[in-house]
Amino acid sequence: MFVYFRLLSESFRFATNALRSNKLRTLLSLLGVTIGIFSIIAVLAAVDSLDRKITKDLSSLDKNTIYLMNRSFGPSDIPRWKREQFPNVKYSEYIYLKSSMTNTDQMGFQIFTGRESIKYESKTVSDVNMVPVSYEFIDIQGLEFEEGRFYTESEANSAATVVVLGKDIAVSLFGDSEAIGKKVRLYGQRFTVIGVLTKKGDGLSIGNNNDTSAFIPVNFARQLYGDNNKNSVNVIIFKPQKDVDMGAYKAEITQKLRNIRGLKDGEIDDFFINVFSGFTDLIDVIISKMNLVGWVISGFSLLVGGFGIANIMFVSVKERTNLIGIQKSLGAKNRFILFQFLFEAIILSVIGGIIGLFMVWIIALILTKALDFDFILGLGNILLGTGLAAFIGLISGILPAISASKLDPVEAIRTGM
Repeated sequence: MFVYFRLLSESFRFATNALRSNKLRTLLSLLGVTIGIFSIIAVLAAVDSLDRKITKDLSSLDKNTIYLMNRSFGPSDIPRWKREQFPNVKYSEYIYLKSSMTNTDQMGFQIFTGRESIKYESKTVSDVNMVPVSYEFIDIQGLEFEEGRFYTESEANSAATVVVLGKDIAVSLFGDSEAIGKKVRLYGQRFTVIGVLTKKGDGLSIGNNNDTSAFIPVNFARQLYGDNNKNSVNVIIFKPQKDVDMGAYKAEITQKLRNIRGLKDGEIDDFFINVFSGFTDLIDVIISKMNLVGWVISGFSLLVGGFGIANIMFVSVKERTNLIGIQKSLGAKNRFILFQFLFEAIILSVIGGIIGLFMVWIIALILTKALDFDFILGLGNILLGTGLAAFIGLISGILPAISASKLDPVEAIRTGM
């Protein structure tokens, strides 16, 4: 065992000597491995960080939450021209389903609509994500407040001019002063600020972030836009009770809505029942495809890096032919020479991989500060990058190591003289 530790030590010394004596050649050879490891680990770290961020943002939502609307979260077999003819769900349908559905914890009504500007005195915040929702939304999404409250059932039903602001909107309008009770101008009217949400952080989150959103009673938006506005999408949100049979629950929604709309047997549903777990599954598919694309693109860099390591090892064998002959004449066995060059290739490749990992770590620190997004280089990705670099070194160094181990000692000494 001691012999192999000594062999590893000598291989590391040979590798570092190669780096010092042939800096440019070694740098160019390691560049492919460095870029390959950097590309793969950067993509994996970015995707892992994004996945962690999405999971955190969506953790307050029950995966069984259902969105009833005229659009589908994912691909559909129904032709696009036919889907575009599907009517918006109506507030009256929401009222009926709320009174008739069983096994339901919460139900809410939301309108996806355009962005607006909010003014306070001389300050204006543009491109605000407006979220007209019914009062149940606070329990469905689990909103958290830094100050104030959400609007009540009576305020929601009466279309009261009250608004709940995301943290970023509140800071932009009021700075460090208290927001509750302030009057802001929105839709040409004065709204009273009754609540400010806790900041969640934006970064690279999916969809619209609550920090840059404003929540108003859905009935105000209905009075403004009507129930059949083509520029808005109505949604009925269901939060079923725990342990409910989702198949039976969806079937109940389907049957009741078909009855309301008078759909006959044989006619297709003109609505979509989107389960939130389907959306998260779609995100998982997208993330896995991003990982795959990263591996494919980075694989070419690793391939080039592998050829670079193989090239430098063949040159190293050529330069040390005389030394190999002397080692063999003094009793060094073939496997000793084989392991010596194999370890050297692995060490060179790992050095390139470590440089790539260091670059990812530096960029992760920069992006975390610049984007207010936790870009994390996890231990798993560090071990993966190091192991992958070692594997590339192993594969690239096999042929040069075998050629070195098979050299005839006499011929090797003669050739090297």
